Amino acid sequence: MNRRKFLHKSVCASAGILTLPMYSGAYTFDDHKDLIIGHNSHRYKVDLNWGNLNAEKVPVKDCHEIIQDSKGRIVMLTNHIKNNIIVYDKSGKLLETWGTTYPGGHGLTLSVENGEDFLFITDYERHQIIKTTIDGKEVMTIDYPADTGKYKSKEEFKPTETTVLKNGEFYVADGYGNQFILHYNHKGELLNIFGGKGTENDQFLNAHGICLDQRDEANPILLITAREQNKLKRFSLDGNYLSSIEVPGALICRPVIYGNEIYFAVLKSRSASHNGSGFLLIMDDKNEVISCPGATQPIYQNNSLKELYQTIKLFQHPHDVCIDEEGNMYVAQWNSGQTYPIKLTRV
Repeated sequence: MNRRKFLHKSVCASAGILTLPMYSGAYTFDDHKDLIIGHNSHRYKVDLNWGNLNAEKVPVKDCHEIIQDSKGRIVMLTNHIKNNIIVYDKSGKLLETWGTTYPGGHGLTLSVENGEDFLFITDYERHQIIKTTIDGKEVMTIDYPADTGKYKSKEEFKPTETTVLKNGEFYVADGYGNQFILHYNHKGELLNIFGGKGTENDQFLNAHGICLDQRDEANPILLITAREQNKLKRFSLDGNYLSSIEVPGALICRPVIYGNEIYFAVLKSRSASHNGSGFLLIMDDKNEVISCPGATQPIYQNNSLKELYQTIKLFQHPHDVCIDEEGNMYVAQWNSGQTYPIKLTRV
Protein backbone atom coordinates (compact mmCIF):
# COMPACT_ATOMS: atom_id res chain seq x y z
CA MET A 1 0.00 0.00 0.00
CA ASN A 2 1.36 3.44 -0.96
CA ARG A 3 0.69 5.60 2.08
CA ARG A 4 1.64 8.74 0.17
CA LYS A 5 -1.66 8.57 -1.69
CA PHE A 6 -5.13 8.98 -0.35
CA LEU A 7 -8.55 10.12 -1.47
CA HIS A 8 -10.04 13.38 -0.34
CA LYS A 9 -12.82 15.83 -1.01
CA SER A 10 -12.61 18.87 -3.26
CA VAL A 11 -9.99 21.16 -1.80
CA CYS A 12 -10.64 24.46 -0.09
CA ALA A 13 -7.78 25.92 1.97
CA SER A 14 -8.20 28.72 4.47
CA ALA A 15 -5.60 30.12 6.86
CA GLY A 16 -3.38 27.12 6.20
CA ILE A 17 -6.00 24.64 7.38
CA LEU A 18 -7.23 22.08 4.87
CA THR A 19 -11.01 21.71 4.68
CA LEU A 20 -12.54 19.40 2.13
CA PRO A 21 -16.33 19.60 2.12
CA MET A 22 -17.37 17.41 -0.86
CA TYR A 23 -16.05 14.17 -2.34
CA SER A 24 -15.21 14.54 -6.01
CA GLY A 25 -12.78 11.73 -6.75
CA ALA A 26 -9.13 10.91 -6.20
CA TYR A 27 -6.35 13.33 -5.44
CA THR A 28 -2.69 12.65 -4.65
CA PHE A 29 -0.53 14.68 -2.30
CA ASP A 30 2.98 14.18 -3.70
CA ASP A 31 4.41 15.94 -0.65
CA HIS A 32 2.23 14.92 2.25
CA LYS A 33 4.73 16.46 4.67
CA ASP A 34 3.09 19.81 3.94
CA LEU A 35 -0.38 18.59 4.91
CA ILE A 36 -1.67 20.32 8.05
CA ILE A 37 -5.00 19.39 9.60
CA GLY A 38 -7.01 20.57 12.59
CA HIS A 39 -8.52 23.79 13.83
CA ASN A 40 -7.82 26.73 16.09
CA SER A 41 -4.95 26.08 18.52
CA HIS A 42 -4.76 22.34 17.71
CA ARG A 43 -3.27 21.88 14.25
CA TYR A 44 -0.99 19.07 13.15
CA LYS A 45 1.42 18.14 10.40
CA VAL A 46 0.78 14.65 9.01
CA ASP A 47 3.50 11.97 8.93
CA LEU A 48 2.35 8.84 7.07
CA ASN A 49 5.73 7.14 7.31
CA TRP A 50 6.17 7.06 11.09
CA GLY A 51 6.31 3.53 12.47
CA ASN A 52 6.13 1.69 9.15
CA LEU A 53 7.58 -1.81 9.48
CA ASN A 54 8.23 -4.90 7.41
CA ALA A 55 4.79 -6.52 7.41
CA GLU A 56 6.26 -9.97 6.80
CA LYS A 57 8.35 -9.77 9.97
CA VAL A 58 6.13 -7.57 12.15
CA PRO A 59 2.57 -7.82 10.84
CA VAL A 60 -0.47 -6.00 12.17
CA LYS A 61 -4.14 -6.73 11.81
CA ASP A 62 -6.42 -4.28 13.57
CA CYS A 63 -4.39 -1.71 15.50
CA HIS A 64 -6.76 -1.10 18.37
CA GLU A 65 -5.01 1.03 20.96
CA ILE A 66 -1.78 2.91 21.61
CA ILE A 67 -0.23 4.35 24.79
CA GLN A 68 3.04 5.83 26.06
CA ASP A 69 4.83 4.10 28.93
CA SER A 70 6.88 5.67 31.72
CA LYS A 71 10.05 5.44 29.63
CA GLY A 72 8.46 7.48 26.84
CA ARG A 73 8.09 4.49 24.52
CA ILE A 74 5.04 4.18 22.27
CA VAL A 75 3.26 0.86 22.89
CA MET A 76 0.61 -0.38 20.46
CA LEU A 77 -1.85 -3.29 20.67
CA THR A 78 -2.83 -5.22 17.55
CA ASN A 79 -4.89 -8.40 17.38
CA HIS A 80 -2.32 -10.13 15.16
CA ILE A 81 -1.14 -13.05 17.29
CA LYS A 82 2.36 -13.10 15.83
CA ASN A 83 3.05 -9.91 17.78
CA ASN A 84 0.15 -8.46 19.76
CA ILE A 85 2.29 -5.74 21.33
CA ILE A 86 4.59 -3.55 19.25
CA VAL A 87 6.91 -1.13 21.05
CA TYR A 88 8.42 1.91 19.30
CA ASP A 89 10.63 4.75 20.34
CA LYS A 90 9.28 8.22 19.56
CA SER A 91 11.10 8.34 16.24
CA GLY A 92 9.11 5.31 15.06
CA LYS A 93 11.97 2.82 15.43
CA LEU A 94 10.93 -0.69 16.45
CA LEU A 95 12.23 -1.65 19.90
CA GLU A 96 10.52 -4.95 20.67
CA THR A 97 7.43 -7.09 20.17
CA TRP A 98 5.67 -9.65 22.32
CA GLY A 99 2.32 -11.41 22.74
CA THR A 100 0.83 -14.29 20.78
CA THR A 101 -2.29 -15.10 22.78
CA TYR A 102 -4.64 -12.12 22.37
CA PRO A 103 -6.77 -12.76 19.25
CA GLY A 104 -9.34 -10.21 20.42
CA GLY A 105 -6.88 -7.75 21.93
CA HIS A 106 -8.81 -4.48 22.08
CA GLY A 107 -8.18 -2.29 25.14
CA LEU A 108 -4.74 -1.22 26.36
CA THR A 109 -4.31 0.78 29.57
CA LEU A 110 -1.13 1.73 31.44
CA SER A 111 -1.03 1.37 35.22
CA VAL A 112 1.98 2.61 37.20
CA GLU A 113 2.27 0.87 40.57
CA ASN A 114 5.11 1.73 42.95
CA GLY A 115 7.17 2.97 40.03
CA GLU A 116 6.57 -0.14 37.91
CA ASP A 117 4.59 -0.18 34.66
CA PHE A 118 1.80 -2.69 34.08
CA LEU A 119 -0.64 -3.10 31.20
CA PHE A 120 -4.34 -3.97 31.29
CA ILE A 121 -5.44 -5.73 28.09
CA THR A 122 -9.06 -6.50 27.28
CA ASP A 123 -9.65 -9.40 24.90
CA TYR A 124 -13.21 -9.77 23.63
CA GLU A 125 -12.51 -13.16 22.02
CA ARG A 126 -11.01 -14.59 25.21
CA HIS A 127 -13.79 -12.82 27.18
CA GLN A 128 -11.19 -11.68 29.70
CA ILE A 129 -9.19 -8.82 31.13
CA ILE A 130 -5.50 -9.60 31.45
CA LYS A 131 -2.99 -7.65 33.53
CA THR A 132 0.63 -7.99 32.45
CA THR A 133 4.03 -6.58 33.26
CA ILE A 134 5.36 -4.13 30.70
CA ASP A 135 7.29 -6.97 29.03
CA GLY A 136 4.33 -9.35 28.83
CA LYS A 137 4.26 -11.56 31.91
CA GLU A 138 0.64 -12.19 32.92
CA VAL A 139 0.01 -11.39 36.59
CA MET A 140 -3.81 -11.41 36.78
CA THR A 141 -6.73 -12.61 34.66
CA ILE A 142 -10.37 -11.61 35.14
CA ASP A 143 -13.12 -13.82 33.71
CA TYR A 144 -16.74 -12.93 33.07
CA PRO A 145 -18.72 -11.97 36.22
CA ALA A 146 -20.89 -15.07 36.49
CA ASP A 147 -22.04 -14.38 40.06
CA THR A 148 -23.76 -11.12 39.12
CA GLY A 149 -26.53 -12.88 37.21
CA LYS A 150 -26.09 -10.37 34.35
CA TYR A 151 -24.47 -12.92 32.03
CA LYS A 152 -25.72 -16.33 30.93
CA SER A 153 -22.30 -17.39 29.63
CA LYS A 154 -18.82 -16.04 29.05
CA GLU A 155 -19.69 -15.42 25.40
CA GLU A 156 -21.87 -12.48 26.49
CA PHE A 157 -18.87 -10.77 28.09
CA LYS A 158 -16.78 -8.89 25.51
CA PRO A 159 -14.80 -6.22 27.34
CA THR A 160 -13.36 -3.34 25.35
CA GLU A 161 -11.62 -1.02 27.82
CA THR A 162 -10.34 -0.41 31.34
CA THR A 163 -9.31 2.53 33.48
CA VAL A 164 -7.23 2.30 36.65
CA LEU A 165 -7.32 4.39 39.84
CA LYS A 166 -4.25 5.32 41.89
CA ASN A 167 -5.23 2.83 44.61
CA GLY A 168 -5.23 -0.03 42.08
CA GLU A 169 -8.99 -0.29 41.70
CA PHE A 170 -10.11 -0.51 38.09
CA TYR A 171 -13.19 -0.27 35.93
CA VAL A 172 -14.05 -2.37 32.88
CA ALA A 173 -16.34 -1.34 30.02
CA ASP A 174 -18.09 -4.32 28.44
CA GLY A 175 -18.60 -2.43 25.21
CA TYR A 176 -19.15 -5.36 22.85
CA GLY A 177 -21.07 -7.46 25.35
CA ASN A 178 -23.95 -6.68 27.67
CA GLN A 179 -22.85 -3.04 28.09
CA PHE A 180 -22.20 -3.10 31.83
CA ILE A 181 -19.47 -1.19 33.65
CA LEU A 182 -17.70 -3.31 36.26
CA HIS A 183 -15.71 -1.94 39.21
CA TYR A 184 -12.98 -4.13 40.78
CA ASN A 185 -10.53 -3.70 43.63
CA HIS A 186 -6.80 -4.16 43.11
CA LYS A 187 -7.12 -7.90 43.76
CA GLY A 188 -9.67 -8.33 40.97
CA GLU A 189 -12.66 -8.68 43.30
CA LEU A 190 -15.88 -7.19 41.95
CA LEU A 191 -17.15 -4.19 43.92
CA ASN A 192 -19.95 -2.83 41.75
CA ILE A 193 -21.71 -3.20 38.41
CA PHE A 194 -23.85 -0.60 36.66
CA GLY A 195 -25.06 0.47 33.24
CA GLY A 196 -26.29 -2.18 30.84
CA LYS A 197 -27.71 -2.05 27.34
CA GLY A 198 -30.40 0.52 26.67
CA THR A 199 -31.19 4.10 25.77
CA GLU A 200 -31.77 5.53 29.25
CA ASN A 201 -29.28 8.08 30.56
CA ASP A 202 -27.52 5.53 32.75
CA GLN A 203 -27.39 2.88 30.00
CA PHE A 204 -25.31 2.39 26.88
CA LEU A 205 -25.34 1.47 23.25
CA ASN A 206 -21.73 0.44 22.76
CA ALA A 207 -19.97 1.42 26.00
CA HIS A 208 -16.78 1.40 24.01
CA GLY A 209 -14.31 3.37 26.11
CA ILE A 210 -13.80 4.54 29.68
CA CYS A 211 -11.31 6.75 31.49
CA LEU A 212 -10.81 8.41 34.85
CA ASP A 213 -11.21 12.19 34.72
CA GLN A 214 -9.18 13.86 37.48
CA ARG A 215 -9.04 17.34 36.00
CA ASP A 216 -11.02 18.45 39.04
CA GLU A 217 -8.90 16.70 41.66
CA ALA A 218 -11.53 17.14 44.36
CA ASN A 219 -14.24 15.51 42.23
CA PRO A 220 -12.88 12.68 40.07
CA ILE A 221 -15.42 11.13 37.72
CA LEU A 222 -15.66 8.52 34.98
CA LEU A 223 -15.98 9.41 31.30
CA ILE A 224 -17.64 6.62 29.29
CA THR A 225 -18.34 6.68 25.58
CA ALA A 226 -21.71 5.59 24.27
CA ARG A 227 -20.38 5.30 20.74
CA GLU A 228 -23.55 4.38 18.88
CA GLN A 229 -25.39 7.22 20.61
CA ASN A 230 -22.76 9.85 19.72
CA LYS A 231 -22.41 10.70 23.41
CA LEU A 232 -19.80 10.96 26.12
CA LYS A 233 -21.41 10.14 29.47
CA ARG A 234 -20.21 11.30 32.88
CA PHE A 235 -20.59 9.08 35.96
CA SER A 236 -19.54 9.28 39.60
CA LEU A 237 -17.04 6.68 40.79
CA ASP A 238 -19.85 4.77 42.50
CA GLY A 239 -21.77 4.48 39.23
CA ASN A 240 -24.31 7.28 39.39
CA TYR A 241 -25.12 9.02 36.11
CA LEU A 242 -24.22 12.73 36.06
CA SER A 243 -24.65 14.11 32.54
CA SER A 244 -24.00 13.58 28.83
CA ILE A 245 -22.01 15.50 26.25
CA GLU A 246 -23.41 15.31 22.73
CA VAL A 247 -21.02 14.90 19.78
CA PRO A 248 -23.40 14.81 16.80
CA GLY A 249 -22.21 12.70 13.90
CA ALA A 250 -19.16 11.32 15.70
CA LEU A 251 -18.80 7.67 16.73
CA ILE A 252 -16.20 8.33 19.41
CA CYS A 253 -13.84 5.68 20.78
CA ARG A 254 -12.21 5.91 24.19
CA PRO A 255 -11.55 9.29 25.83
CA VAL A 256 -7.86 10.11 26.36
CA ILE A 257 -7.08 12.94 28.77
CA TYR A 258 -3.92 14.98 28.32
CA GLY A 259 -3.56 18.08 30.48
CA ASN A 260 -6.97 19.72 30.62
CA GLU A 261 -8.16 18.39 27.28
CA ILE A 262 -9.87 15.22 26.06
CA TYR A 263 -8.82 13.53 22.83
CA PHE A 264 -10.77 10.96 20.82
CA ALA A 265 -10.39 8.85 17.75
CA VAL A 266 -13.70 8.92 15.87
CA LEU A 267 -14.34 5.60 14.15
CA LYS A 268 -16.55 7.12 11.46
CA SER A 269 -19.01 9.86 10.59
CA ARG A 270 -22.60 9.00 11.44
CA SER A 271 -24.16 9.99 8.12
CA ALA A 272 -21.28 9.11 5.79
CA SER A 273 -22.21 7.07 2.75
CA HIS A 274 -18.74 5.49 2.47
CA ASN A 275 -16.54 3.35 4.69
CA GLY A 276 -13.54 4.65 6.58
CA SER A 277 -15.00 8.08 7.32
CA GLY A 278 -13.17 8.64 10.59
CA PHE A 279 -11.42 11.65 12.09
CA LEU A 280 -10.13 12.95 15.42
CA LEU A 281 -11.82 15.14 18.01
CA ILE A 282 -10.46 17.34 20.80
CA MET A 283 -12.40 18.90 23.69
CA ASP A 284 -11.18 21.68 25.98
CA ASP A 285 -11.45 21.96 29.76
CA LYS A 286 -15.11 22.98 29.37
CA ASN A 287 -15.84 19.79 27.40
CA GLU A 288 -16.44 21.81 24.24
CA VAL A 289 -15.06 20.60 20.90
CA ILE A 290 -12.25 22.89 19.71
CA SER A 291 -10.61 20.92 16.89
CA CYS A 292 -11.49 18.01 14.60
CA PRO A 293 -8.42 16.99 12.58
CA GLY A 294 -9.66 15.44 9.35
CA ALA A 295 -13.22 16.74 9.78
CA THR A 296 -15.40 19.82 9.71
CA GLN A 297 -14.54 22.76 11.91
CA PRO A 298 -16.53 22.51 15.14
CA ILE A 299 -19.29 25.10 15.24
CA TYR A 300 -21.71 25.74 18.09
CA GLN A 301 -25.09 27.22 17.26
CA ASN A 302 -27.56 28.05 20.04
CA ASN A 303 -25.24 26.20 22.46
CA SER A 304 -25.46 23.02 20.37
CA LEU A 305 -22.64 21.51 18.34
CA LYS A 306 -23.44 21.15 14.64
CA GLU A 307 -23.06 17.67 13.17
CA LEU A 308 -19.46 16.65 12.45
CA TYR A 309 -18.28 14.68 9.45
CA GLN A 310 -15.07 13.68 7.72
CA THR A 311 -13.71 16.21 5.23
CA ILE A 312 -10.52 14.53 4.08
CA LYS A 313 -10.00 10.84 3.45
CA LEU A 314 -6.86 10.51 5.50
CA PHE A 315 -8.02 8.38 8.42
CA GLN A 316 -9.72 5.03 7.96
CA HIS A 317 -11.48 3.84 11.11
CA PRO A 318 -9.13 5.52 13.62
CA HIS A 319 -9.53 3.69 16.89
CA ASP A 320 -7.25 5.34 19.46
CA VAL A 321 -4.83 8.21 19.99
CA CYS A 322 -1.77 8.69 22.17
CA ILE A 323 -0.44 12.15 23.03
CA ASP A 324 3.23 12.59 23.92
CA GLU A 325 4.78 15.25 26.15
CA GLU A 326 5.25 17.59 23.16
CA GLY A 327 1.58 17.42 22.24
CA ASN A 328 2.12 15.19 19.19
CA MET A 329 -0.47 12.50 18.44
CA TYR A 330 -0.07 8.89 17.35
CA VAL A 331 -3.16 7.36 15.74
CA ALA A 332 -3.92 3.63 15.66
CA GLN A 333 -6.54 2.42 13.18
CA TRP A 334 -8.95 -0.52 12.98
CA ASN A 335 -9.84 -2.24 9.70
CA SER A 336 -7.58 0.06 7.71
CA GLY A 337 -5.78 -2.35 5.41
CA GLN A 338 -3.36 -3.44 8.14
CA THR A 339 -1.65 -0.07 8.32
CA TYR A 340 0.76 1.14 10.99
CA PRO A 341 0.16 4.26 13.12
CA ILE A 342 -0.01 7.78 11.72
CA LYS A 343 1.90 10.50 13.58
CA LEU A 344 0.57 14.05 13.83
CA THR A 345 3.14 16.64 14.88
CA ARG A 346 1.69 19.64 16.72
CA VAL A 347 2.35 22.93 14.93
